[in-house]
Amino acid sequence: MSDIKLPVEVEIELKKVSKVAGYLWQREWAERNAGNISMNLSSFFDKNEIIEKTKGDEFVAFDFPKDCAGFVIYITGTGCYLRDLVDMLEEVSCILYINEEANGYTIIWGGNRPNFGPTCELISHASIHLFNSKHHPENLAVVHTHPLELICMSHHELFDNEEELNRQIWMMCPEVKVFVPKGIHCTPYALSSTASLAKVTMDAFKTRNVSLWEKHGATATAPDVEKAWDFLDVANKGAKMLMMCWAAGFKPAGLSNEQLTELEQFT
Repeated sequence: MSDIKLPVEVEIELKKVSKVAGYLWQREWAERNAGNISMNLSSFFDKNEIIEKTKGDEFVAFDFPKDCAGFVIYITGTGCYLRDLVDMLEEVSCILYINEEANGYTIIWGGNRPNFGPTCELISHASIHLFNSKHHPENLAVVHTHPLELICMSHHELFDNEEELNRQIWMMCPEVKVFVPKGIHCTPYALSSTASLAKVTMDAFKTRNVSLWEKHGATATAPDVEKAWDFLDVANKGAKMLMMCWAAGFKPAGLSNEQLTELEQFT
């Protein structure tokens, strides 16, 4: 293992990861090994130093998109329980360097447990970070989790009408419209850990703040993990309040279309 020292900025981001992982567990959004978190940390590291200090380190073959060459990515491990990120960060997650041919990676930090490997969603995370680097370079974090009420909404007929689903969730309170201004993408089902799932998720982030994976979970991208958590937290609150009204047997009055339009000045 290389002796690369983590920049202070990276240590700050890793503390945020631990904090958000605790939130996800407390919310029951991260059962067993559900969910994963990653960050593009390339801007915080000296690539030449990494190349020099990782000579002779174990190399793992992996077929990344070619433009991911040189990326430095923090990512959780396969089979990782997100609750363990609170106090076992180095055991259940890692920082990896994608080589210049983009045909493999070297772990430069973490992964300190037997048979460690990055999450099986590595291709999705790497592809989203590549998309962000080209279209939204401010977005460094990706959080995938299982928000209960949003998943329920992905089984509802509203999932087939994205505009109406967003209108009904936005109308539940002003904060939902203000803090998730682009709304939720109803992302069609794709098998986990596949390039197909990566593609539909990237398509989602072209227009929306949150990608709601059909019958699976939700994913958000933002400048850091706390802001990604905020997108998911607020979106799920809108879905939860909507379902509470339905469960109580009434259709919520909700904010009017005019009131929702008025709120756009704050987004």
